[in-house]
Amino acid sequence: FLVFVLMFGLLSLLRMTSDATVTNGHTRNESSSKKEWVRLNVGGTTFLTTKQTLCKDPHSFLCRICHDEQLIDSMRDSTGAFLIDRDPNYFSPVLNYLRHGKLIIDKNLIEEGVLAEAEFYQISSLVRLLKVRLREKDDGNQSKRTQQVYRVLQSHEDELTQMLSTLSDGWKCEQVINIGSGYSYECNQSEFLILASYQLDNTDPEQSPNKFIDKIQLP
Repeated sequence: FLVFVLMFGLLSLLRMTSDATVTNGHTRNESSSKKEWVRLNVGGTTFLTTKQTLCKDPHSFLCRICHDEQLIDSMRDSTGAFLIDRDPNYFSPVLNYLRHGKLIIDKNLIEEGVLAEAEFYQISSLVRLLKVRLREKDDGNQSKRTQQVYRVLQSHEDELTQMLSTLSDGWKCEQVINIGSGYSYECNQSEFLILASYQLDNTDPEQSPNKFIDKIQLP
């Protein structure tokens, strides 16, 4: 009977120890999980995210504030959120880019503003993406601002050099084509076609295609 009592007591003690271990482990996991969440106070607006999101770019300023003890101690408000003196509206697309890797910009924002924030937070992949988009946008606008106008001239062989030298007012010779002998039986000179081009500025009302063609005369 004494042996039975001792064995029962030993089993009860082991069970209590096991329960305590599980409970403590669960508590530690919950505590660790809570530490992964980070509050940011950007220009007076609070954002809640995780260290994992902020450290998508390990060389960024946002990742550094999660690990640099000096920054952690000196950049918090009364609620414990990190203080960042930047525009919260432009911070939103930056944070969402870190969350899911896609750049989505509200229609009320401009890409140049998001680029300024990406450079401030030192998120290199986002900086590259925005610079490519802005360059493509600028190239598209440039093509809309200008228009190429072409004209074809015909010249005898003995007039060709003079005609090419007298192209003026921005006209450029693109190609000279030999089309053979002239149409007159009495003339054995070759005939040439000259393809000339001019770049119009569509932002200038004086250079609309119709006005321009009537106004500019080629030799």
